[in-house]
Formats: sequence, C-alpha cells, structure tokens
Amino acid sequence: MIKIKKIGQVIFSSPVYTFSVIFLIVLIILSLIAPLLPLDPNATDVSNMSQPPSLAHWFGTDEVGRDYFIRVLYGGRVSLLVGVLAMLTATTIGTLVGLTAGYFGGLIDSILMRLLDVLSAIPWLVLVIVLSVFLKPGLTTIIIIIGCFSWMGIARLIRGETLAAKERDYVIYAKFIGIPPFKIIVRHILPSVLPTLIVAASASISGAIMTESALSFLGMGIQQPMASWGSLLQNAQSSLQRAPYMAILPGLFVVFTVYSFNNLGDLIKSILQREV
Repeated sequence: MIKIKKIGQVIFSSPVYTFSVIFLIVLIILSLIAPLLPLDPNATDVSNMSQPPSLAHWFGTDEVGRDYFIRVLYGGRVSLLVGVLAMLTATTIGTLVGLTAGYFGGLIDSILMRLLDVLSAIPWLVLVIVLSVFLKPGLTTIIIIIGCFSWMGIARLIRGETLAAKERDYVIYAKFIGIPPFKIIVRHILPSVLPTLIVAASASISGAIMTESALSFLGMGIQQPMASWGSLLQNAQSSLQRAPYMAILPGLFVVFTVYSFNNLGDLIKSILQREV
C-alpha cells in the first residue's frame, strides 16, 4: 500500500507524468476495446468519401468512405503491438548479449562488442531495404526487423551495469565458493541491472513505434488493408489538400504516444530512485 502511494505521488508530482500516464491508459483501453465497437475499419461508403470530422464520424472519413476514427484505433493496436513485441525482442537479445559480454569479458566481450559495432554502423534504412527483398512486408516482418536490429543500445547499457555489478563483494564471494556463472548471473547480476533494463525497455517502445511509422510511411511496413499510424500517414499523402485531418490525426497520435513512453521511462526511473 505504501509503494502504491509513493508511485501515485510521483505520477501526480508533475503534469507531464500525469498526462503521459493518463494518455497511455486511455490509448491502451481504446485499442483493446476497438473490436467491440460497432464499426468496421474496412467498410467503405462511397457516398461519404473524404468527409470532415462530424458527430457521425468523429475523425471524418477517408478517400473511400471508411470511418477514420476506427481506422486510427486499429492503427493504434498495430503500432502498439509492434512497439511492445519489438521491445521484448530487442530487450531479450540486448540483455543476453550485455550480460554475457560484461560478465565473461575477455575474448567473448571483444567479439560481441565488435559485432555490435558492425551492426550499429549499418544505416537502418539500407538494412530494411535489403531485407525487404528477401522478406515479405507485413506485421511479422516489421517486428523481426525492428526487434533484431535495435538491441545494440540496450546491450551497451546492460554490459556497463554488469561490469559494475560483478565487482561487488557478494558476486566475488559467489565466484569464490564455486557457484556456476549462470546462477550468479540470474540471482545476483540480473536483479542489479533490472532497474536500468526497465527504463531502457520503456524507451525502446517509443523508438519501435517511430521506426514502424517511418517504414510504413515509406511503404515497407504494414500493408493494406491492415492499418497502422505509419500506413495511415502514407495513405494520407494524396489527400493532404482536401483532407488534411487524415495526416494530422495519426501524426498527433504518434507524437503523443512517443512523448508519453519517453516520459514513462523517466517516471519509472524516478520511482526506482525513491525506492532506493
């Protein structure tokens, strides 16, 4: 109960934190209940093409008469799904690489860090274009690409934390009495790096959403009829003059979502610091 009270104090201590938490909660709830709404995101109505926002259509309609509000909600479902799954993939790979390199050091550390340097040096857009030749664009492909090629920053952070954690007395004693490395890493090292990992993971969600939006905007991400915020922006290019809301609305959702997830990382950091 005390911890919940402290968390509440931190959240409401800043309007930025309050807005970010409320926005994310509302967005996630709306995304989850979208299939329950009596609206079909793919239902066309040629008599209501490119209608501005109104009481009948809160966000207006697109170029073929589809309700844009439900399209944006379904786009949010896809963008959030990509962000979370890509984050889990990147966090898992980055944590494994960072823990292994930091704990064992030596040749293993050198090999893993050189691999990390090589991958970090490759422009992601070039990498995606090359991979798109071999992989069919879609939800699974975009998650794999973002998750498997965005773990380098997390690996560096975890490696640094591991280098510091393995020099602590209880870790040195565990090594001395012959506890296997795997148990030491799981029982002692991982709990030490967990606060940093949580903050990095929350920030990586916003990065994944931005990357997905950019790739879908370029036509190399989510494909029709499935919608994401990036694909909605890409589709809105041809309607900017007659229906600017088609670009403004998903663009605002991308901006506010990325902003909120970045603030969420700072919020988690503040809560963890108070616990310490």
